[in-house]
Order: sequence, then C-alpha cells, then structure tokens
Amino acid sequence: MKMLRRFGLPERLLAILLLVALIDFATNSLLFDRASAFALRQDDAARIAETLVVASRAIERTAPKDRPEVARDLSTPRFSITWSERDNRAAGSLGLVTLRGQVLEFAPELAHGDLQLGLRSLPGGGNVAGSMVLTDRSLLRFETNASGAWTLNAGRIVSYLLPTLVLAVLAWALFHATLRPLERLVEASRRVGSGAPRPLDEEGPDEVRLLIRAFNQMQQRIHRSLLARTQSMLAIGHDLRTPLARLQLRLENAVIDEETRGEMDGDIAEMRNLLESLQAFVETGGSRIPPERIDLAAMAATLVDTAVDSGRDATYSGDDRLEIMVRSVSIRRALSNLIDNALHYGERVRVSVTRAEGDAVVMVEDDGPGIPEGRLDDVLQPFVRLDNARSRDTPGMGLGLPIVRRAVKLENGSLHLLNRPGGGLSVMIRLPGAIV
Repeated sequence: MKMLRRFGLPERLLAILLLVALIDFATNSLLFDRASAFALRQDDAARIAETLVVASRAIERTAPKDRPEVARDLSTPRFSITWSERDNRAAGSLGLVTLRGQVLEFAPELAHGDLQLGLRSLPGGGNVAGSMVLTDRSLLRFETNASGAWTLNAGRIVSYLLPTLVLAVLAWALFHATLRPLERLVEASRRVGSGAPRPLDEEGPDEVRLLIRAFNQMQQRIHRSLLARTQSMLAIGHDLRTPLARLQLRLENAVIDEETRGEMDGDIAEMRNLLESLQAFVETGGSRIPPERIDLAAMAATLVDTAVDSGRDATYSGDDRLEIMVRSVSIRRALSNLIDNALHYGERVRVSVTRAEGDAVVMVEDDGPGIPEGRLDDVLQPFVRLDNARSRDTPGMGLGLPIVRRAVKLENGSLHLLNRPGGGLSVMIRLPGAIV
C-alpha cells in the first residue's frame, strides 16, 4: 500500500489497465472452460442427434436446387435448419466439446461430417448453433434451444461487461484516493490567512505531494507576513499614543483661547479614534473569544439611547428582547460603528432588531447621501474612502465597515448594503442562531 501511494498518475493508470487485462483474461478462460464442459440432458442430446441424422439423410437424397426448401420443411420452432452449397463456416463461437461428444455417442455417423457445436453469437434466435459437412461438401447449419445454455450466454455478457465495471470501480477508488489530498488542500486553502497555519500531511502521488509541500511553505510565508504586518501596525499605534498623551498635557497647560483649545481637543480625540480603529482592525478579530449569550435587542437599544443622550436623532424599533450566542465585544463594536457612520453622514438613524426564520436581523438606516451603486462592495474593503460620495473632511481611515464585516463574518452571519429609494443607506446584518 505504501508503494502504491508513491506511484504517480501515469503509473496508477497503467496499474489499472494491467489489472483489468488480467481480470478479462481470467473471466474469458473461465467461460471457455465452462463452455467446453457444457452438457445437456440425455433426451436433449438424443433429440439433436436424431434430428441431424434425419435432416442430413433427407437433404443428401434431394436435388441441390430443392435442398433449401427441404431444409425449411424440416425446421421446427425449436430446431431451425438451413443449407448452403459451400462450406463457409467461420470461427468465433464458443465450442461445446462435451455436448458434441454426447451427440456423437447417440449418432456416431455424424462424426464423418465434421460436426461442430457452439454457443450462438449474441444476439441470436437460438442459443446453441452447429453445422456439419455433407458428403458432397455442402453445409448444413442448425440452431436449437437447449435448457441451461442461457447460463453460458449470461456468462458471455458478464465477460463483456465485467472488465468495464471493474475498470470503473477501480478508477473511482484509485482516483478518489489520489484526489483526496487535493480535496484537503482545497479545504485548507480557504483557511489561509485566518489563523495559525496548519500544515497538511504530504500524501498521494509525487505531483500531489510536491504541491502540498509548496502549499505548506506558502502558508508559513503568508502567516509570517501577516504577523509582521499586524505587529508593525500595533507597534505604530502604541508608539503614537505617547506623543498624543504629551500633546494633551501640554494643551491643558497652554495659554490659548477656548475656541482654539476646543478645536485642538477635537483633533487629538480624532487621532485617538483613528488609532483605536486601526488596532481593532489588525487584531485577531476575537476568534479565540468564546461566544456568550447576550440580548441583542437591549444592546442595540442602549447604543441608540446613548446617541439620543448626545443630542442626535436616533430611534429604535423591533423586539424588546432577542437573545443570541455571539462575541459581544465585536458585535457591540460593529453596531456602534454603523450607528456612528449613519449619524455622521446623515441627520437621522433608525435601528431595528427582529427575528426572522431563527435568525436575528439588525437594520440600520440613515438619510445620508448613500453610496454609488457600483461601489457598494468597495466600501467593505479596508482603507477605502469614497470621497466623491462623502465630504473630504470626514474623519476616519475607511475601517468602519470592514470592522463590521469582520465581526459579522466571525459569527457566520451576512452583511448587506442597500441604497434606500428615498435617499440614504440601509445596512442589514443577519446573525444565525437566535435563541427562542
């Protein structure tokens, strides 16, 4: 078995062909042996012998021009006879050696006519066929139905079909075993970049094992690259917090007018928000945090109340209570991002949480400018800002919706963006597994 695993695809195909050839040879050999040993009941053998003796004598005593008609008259539904002027027998049918001996035992005189018996070629009217040479070298042919001969015909069908069936089964089994490592490779490729690399065992033919080895090396390179990028961005964010803190302290002690102080405080707060968004995006996404049972409706209503307390136009509608198993920190950040975006780009925000077919559905709608239809997918990519649709002085790094998308994907949910007919953007989050 280990040797088979090291075979390449050409070697495996050759092995299949050789095995099928051996099975075909064994099947045909068995069929020929059975045909040679095939025998009829004594009364059937006697009937064939008697009919052939009578038919041969009658035809030999008839003028050649009348022999075809005599042959038709001698034929019965179970025993058909034809006559031809020349001996034009062709080999091809399975010879019934034992049956020939039975017939000659009852009519030894038929041996002088070179009696030959064989299994009728498929398809055929009779299942046992034969011929004998008359004294003038003309040929008498016959066909008859014999009990038990159908088993030989069934064997012939099996001999024709068995190699094909065996080839199909062997091809399926061997190719399934060959392609199984490739299937695991496809499954593993979907997980690349979503966590620590999990090397695959190098199995299968040489070509497949080389591909798996290259894939494992690629996993390691991608993981190291992502890890280095994450660490670099987190380090940058951490290092920038220190000068921001010093700047805040100096601002508090600076002698400047209140209007300028307020504007500078706003700039510093915006820079802190940028760093927090950057950190939230490059972190692992909370995949290692176990889900917990939360009230999604209460969470959304609380975020809406917070916006109302700050003087914004925000309303909540929907279920009063809807529990679900999710990672609360990432989902809360996602809802907060959506509400903040809606209030920043529009005047009002409407939030609803409902249950639909066992899922929790969150809708966040605003009355802002919306997003161009051709770029609804672009805004889900990190660091993308649509300045043609939003004013250029808007804060942020284009990470709000990508953070939402990552949080929703972590819960096996779906995120849909849709421009409202009356203006504004509608965002729908669908999370599976709402608790009844």
